[in-house]
Amino acid sequence: MLHFAPEEYAARRGRLRAEMAARGLDAMLLFAPESQYWATGYDTFGYCFFQCLVIDHEGEALLTRSADLRQARLTSTVEDVRIWKDAAGADPTADLADLLAARGLAGKRLGIETDTHGLTARWGAAMAARFPGLVEASEIAPRLRLTQSPAEIAMTRRAAEIGDACYLKALPLIRPGADEAAILAAMQGEVFAMGGDYAGNEFIIGSGEGALLCRYFAGRRRLDERDQLTLEWAGVWRHYHAALMRTVIVGDPRPEHRSMHGAAEEALLACEAALRPGRAMGEVFAAHAAALDRAGFGAARLNACGYALAARFSPSWMEPFMFYENAETEMAPGMVFFLHMILMDSRTGAAMTLGRTSLVTETGAEPLSALPLDLPLR
Repeated sequence: MLHFAPEEYAARRGRLRAEMAARGLDAMLLFAPESQYWATGYDTFGYCFFQCLVIDHEGEALLTRSADLRQARLTSTVEDVRIWKDAAGADPTADLADLLAARGLAGKRLGIETDTHGLTARWGAAMAARFPGLVEASEIAPRLRLTQSPAEIAMTRRAAEIGDACYLKALPLIRPGADEAAILAAMQGEVFAMGGDYAGNEFIIGSGEGALLCRYFAGRRRLDERDQLTLEWAGVWRHYHAALMRTVIVGDPRPEHRSMHGAAEEALLACEAALRPGRAMGEVFAAHAAALDRAGFGAARLNACGYALAARFSPSWMEPFMFYENAETEMAPGMVFFLHMILMDSRTGAAMTLGRTSLVTETGAEPLSALPLDLPLR
């Protein structure tokens, strides 16, 4: 059930071990599900409980619960799978100490991922108490994941095809009186119909005043004769994401919708022009801010305009590298980014969004979506 050749996983772990050696680490304790998936293929939502992938210079071992034993056997390259037992008062950090001792790692210099949904504050405190001297190393695996291999890029391209298809499936349903639930079902259903997967977070849908919200919220409504519908979604293939964003206008667009869309399109193209190897991510945000501020929408824009994408697990499909003021990360070929131009004008109640995913190539940005950028009217 592996999605990549064993040699690709071995190469990824080789890169990780090289970074460990450069930092004087004897092992890495990986808690982020995307790190575990990237390094070994291990695919589960069992990270809602305590589980740790140990990678040292000799091999790797996984500590998890009995419910994930067969998950690890079938979806990963890990051969050494240990189980901590569910019981009253169970402390899996003690089992992890035993595992580390068995691998000759007791008292060694250990890097740990703490900046992850896969390690709660409770278990993070327990880890710090049991293993004093742990080295914070949350940035290592995300930095390595940031540049995708050719095989990963192929996954992302397939995700982009799915993202386009689910929008085109839903677009004919968007009209006065349409139920948001039917629109959302069409989009999510098309992802599954094409063999795709659940996204790392919920698709975002909101109309009326809800079109100004940037997060999913519970409850559906029907579209008015004249309305605005904001959609943010992603095509997903084997956990790799290609995100998109649009605001669709129902009925006659208001003048502010047209002006906001024109500014958003100009800003998106300016950002994509800045999406080049060797440049800092902060330069992309500067292009975003300059275009929207020049158009008079400084108060309606956000303080970030996108982020990196890769294989990702709930509750978010966002990688930690974001476009914001003075962001220092240098872009390089093989990186994948979602750029979103989001304008939410609380004064007029108008919303406008425009976003798509691009691959950084040797020559610049390659948008992975074939959808047009014009203002969608229904």
